[in-house]
Amino acid sequence: MARFGNPAPSGPVSQPNESMKFIIAVSIGVVLGYFIGVSLPAVNITKLHLPRSNIVCTEEDSPSLDTSTSGHNHSSNNRRLHSNYSLSHSSNNTRLHSNNNLEIYVSTNPRGAERLPPGMVVSESDLYQRRLWGKPSEDLHILQKYLVSFTVGLGQKKIVDAAVKKFSENFTILLFHYDGQTSEWDEFEWSKRAIHISARKQTKWWYAKRFLQPDIVAPYDYIFIWDEDLGVEHFDAEEYIKIVKKHRLEISQPGVDPSTGLTWQMTKRRRDKEVHRETEEKPGRCSDPCRPPCSSFVEIMAPVFSRDAWRCVWHMIQNDLVHGWGLDFAFRRCVESAHKTIGVVDSQWIAHRNIPSLGNQGKGKNEKAAKQGVRQRCYEEAATFGTRMADAEKAYYREMGMLPLKRQPCGP
Repeated sequence: MARFGNPAPSGPVSQPNESMKFIIAVSIGVVLGYFIGVSLPAVNITKLHLPRSNIVCTEEDSPSLDTSTSGHNHSSNNRRLHSNYSLSHSSNNTRLHSNNNLEIYVSTNPRGAERLPPGMVVSESDLYQRRLWGKPSEDLHILQKYLVSFTVGLGQKKIVDAAVKKFSENFTILLFHYDGQTSEWDEFEWSKRAIHISARKQTKWWYAKRFLQPDIVAPYDYIFIWDEDLGVEHFDAEEYIKIVKKHRLEISQPGVDPSTGLTWQMTKRRRDKEVHRETEEKPGRCSDPCRPPCSSFVEIMAPVFSRDAWRCVWHMIQNDLVHGWGLDFAFRRCVESAHKTIGVVDSQWIAHRNIPSLGNQGKGKNEKAAKQGVRQRCYEEAATFGTRMADAEKAYYREMGMLPLKRQPCGP
């Protein structure tokens, strides 16, 4: 006998039950998501406005916004976010931390100063001496235009005193003491305004490399780097500057009185000229009459550099080659039209006394051995410098895929 009741459903079983399960699952997910969300730090990005410029992310120790950009490798470490950002009419990079504070990071600032606002970066300094009291704006009664340095020992005190007195108050006086004796110079009135730097048994090029960095001597139009044994009876510094400016000399020196001995004919004072730029040397000394030592040449004894020329020469000075031999043959590389902008001033001349007082300190009491040892190193340094310069020039042209240019007569 057949039972009667509701017929079996022909579609899916318990459709209302499945809908209830889905609704319950969604509700649980929303609740769990809410509690997970409130347990994490909130990051408000509604006020973050990034310009359309390229964004570069680099790793940084402090927490920051993590982004991904095609073409850059990213890790799970914290990132530093750089973007172009306008500050005081200049485009700077900034770093954004998770607390929404912007930290300055200016990639165009000098190395090490990237985190400073550009308006506070002082890239140049000076050797002007300041007071310990009063207003800074009232410290200086004159801004000296020129700098003269002497590398000195106490034995040449009288000669140096006479030389310094030839330089007016427009010059900053700087003494490098290779014998460690500085207070003994206090008897001279000018010594009170001079700057004294002491390091035993060091040469003037050792001092120049370490203390005459171009950004330190930037206020000076001309820099004199002189030996201590120069007679200056026929020299006036202010008149010398006038002549140098008149003839537009970037690198120069006074003529040398031939009666005191000469190394090069180029430095010999000529009685019939105000300035000369070329000479005739002994046979075999000049392979090219338009190049050193017949042209574009002054000695390392008493050179005078313009600000721009010194910036280049300073970079050329080798850290470990302290005697400077070979530099004078390369000065021409630091100026344009060297045959015109390097010259000897004849109307203001000096006498070279050839007193090797620094050389005598080389090896203690044995004066002869000291002189020989110093001179031997001078020759070795000259050879080393020449080799380095030639190798560096060849490497440059090789890297650029170029051949060295053939030099034109009296060319650069």
